[in-house]
Order: sequence, then C-alpha cells, then structure tokens
Amino acid sequence: MTIAPGDSLGLTAALVRVDSRNPTLVPGAPGERECARVLADVLRAWGFAVEVVDAAPRRPNVIARLAPPIGVARGRSLLLNGHLDVVGTDGMTHAPFDGEARDGRLWGRGSADMKGGIAAMCAAAVRARDAGALRGEVIVTAVADEEYGSLGTRALVESGVRADAAIVTEPTRLRVMPAHKGFAWLTVTVRGHAAHGSRWELGVDAIRHAGLLLAELDALDAEELPRRTAHPLLGRPSLHASLIGGGSGLSTYPDRCVLRLERRTIPGESADAPLHEVRAACERVRARRPSFDADVTLDLEQPPSDVAAGAPIVRALVDALGAVGEPPTPLEGMSAWTDAALLNGAGIPAVCFGPGDIALAHADTEYVPVDEIERATAALAELVARWC
Repeated sequence: MTIAPGDSLGLTAALVRVDSRNPTLVPGAPGERECARVLADVLRAWGFAVEVVDAAPRRPNVIARLAPPIGVARGRSLLLNGHLDVVGTDGMTHAPFDGEARDGRLWGRGSADMKGGIAAMCAAAVRARDAGALRGEVIVTAVADEEYGSLGTRALVESGVRADAAIVTEPTRLRVMPAHKGFAWLTVTVRGHAAHGSRWELGVDAIRHAGLLLAELDALDAEELPRRTAHPLLGRPSLHASLIGGGSGLSTYPDRCVLRLERRTIPGESADAPLHEVRAACERVRARRPSFDADVTLDLEQPPSDVAAGAPIVRALVDALGAVGEPPTPLEGMSAWTDAALLNGAGIPAVCFGPGDIALAHADTEYVPVDEIERATAALAELVARWC
C-alpha cells in the first residue's frame, strides 16, 4: 500500500478499511493486529522509526518516532496518541469498513472514533519534519483496547514512554478539550428471602428493597451532587442506574436483586467517593428498614483528566490553531472518558483535540468530515513545529 507522506485523508481511508473491532467487546472480532501492521508499514515508509509491541497477546501498540537531525539542539518532546480498536457494527446503516469518501464525509466504523485523528497526527508529524521544523522528538502511539480496558496506553506508560506533553486525537470537532470526567462502575447486590407469594410474613422482597435504595440514589443525583462545586468545563458529577435484574417468578418473593450503577466523577473528587456514597445510601435505607441487606462493590474506576487552561501545551495548541486560520473558540470539556487521564496520571499533560464528532462514536452512522481531517492535520503540524 502506497500512501504519499503527509496524506492524512488517504491514511484515514486505509485504516477505516481494516476491521479492528475490539475482541473483548465483540467475541471473535479480529482486534487491532492487522490495523497495526498497516499503520506500521505506512509509517516506516514515511521515515519513522517504528516498533510494534504487544500490550497483551495479539493486541499490539504501534510506537513510531521522529527525531531531529543529528547535531540539532534538542527541543521539547511531544506524544501524539490514538487508539486503533473500534466497537461493534450491529445496526449500522451503511457499510462499516469501506472507507468511502462522499458528500464531504469519510464513512465507516472508526472514522470519527478515531482513525481520522490517528491519520491527522501521523501526517502532521511528517509535514513538520519535511518543513525542517523538527527540533524535538515526536512520538506517535497508536494503541490497543481503549474501548474497553485501555490495555494499550497502560502498557505504554508502564514501559516508561514519556514526553513533555501529549495530544490525544479523539474527535472534538477541532475544539481544544483539556479536561474530561472520570467514572466508577459499581454493583449493588440486594438480598431478600424467597417465599411463596401468599406468605408475606416469610418473604423479604429484594426488588422492593432495591427500589428503596434507588429512591435514595435519585435524591443523591437530583439534590446533593448539583450542590457540589462544578468544574468550569465539565459541570457537576452525576449518577445513574444502568442495569437491574432480579426475581424468579410472579408468585415468589425475590431473594436477590442486582443493580449496576455508573457514577461520573470530576477533577478534585476522591477515587473512593462513589463507593462511599452508595454505601451511605444503603445505610440510610437500613436505618428505616432493618431487613434491608445489601453489598456494594466497586468494579472499575477510571480517573478524570484535567490540564489547566493556562498550561503551556494548551496555549501552544490554541496559538497553532490561530496560526493556521482557525477561528477562536472557547475551551471545552470532553464528554467521554479517554486515555488522556492515564497520560496525565503519568505526568504527561494531555489534551484532547481531533477531527470528527464524539456524538457519532459507536453510532449506527459514523463519519468524519473530510475538511476536518485536513484542518486537524494542518493545526497539529503547526503545533509540532512550535512545540518541538
């Protein structure tokens, strides 16, 4: 496959045409391996020093580097990060992997989330190098498994990869997004006592008890969380009930009901706050209904991400956008969780910026505007030149 150096549209189409559905989300899916191979081959042809390293068996990361010429004083380093895996395609209204450009849009699963961003960051690095602007190292990382457990970026950080700053090219509609919420997934198991439906004196209804807890959690989200100090870009934290299951028959008191909850967190909240909140809600129910019996477990917690509005990488990206003629827009918060949180946690200030709209991620229709791919590439090339 021959793609001209710096051709971000051609690279986007090539990557979208490779099925890289995450096998943890879609059993039997191929994963990132072929997509990593295609990208690695292109980047080698473009002059990158490329490694392909498994984050887990058959789940590779691509790590590609451009260094300044020998003898040039070293400037700052920049990490450009994106994920190769995509979600499933059930229910899509168009061919998921044809990578066709029509009506000013490039269509396909992963076009917005986030192969357009990967192509833009790779092409930008090459354009900056070819313009003679490279004075510091650019590290391009295209990783596995962001859509599930972030195995790729976790492995990247654990391997010691570091830079002075990072851009995660998630779809932001070319807005600069220095912050996003974190989340916690919790399971509440409410226990009752099974009995015949006519034996009210013997049965303990786990589903009704779960309803009492849901009422407490509703008050938490509707009354307490809105009173807390909001983040200037992200607003307030939130809580919702995601899944519920229980009961075995119409004439049987249910002995078990399981609730699955998601709590979205903002910077400044402690990591264990969601667990403490739900356990406190259980205690309030128990104080009114002594027969209430429940366990709460924290299944997964991912931290929020926050880079100060005045941080050097934020200012540099805003200035780069102005230099290529993009109109000024206010900083925004990212609605979705991203690997930027893991990079920030490792001491690498990471900002989200890329082509496409996150509202189209995982949707039955997915595309990225062709002009946004080129505009993102131009802005990132200018950033590389200024930063490095």
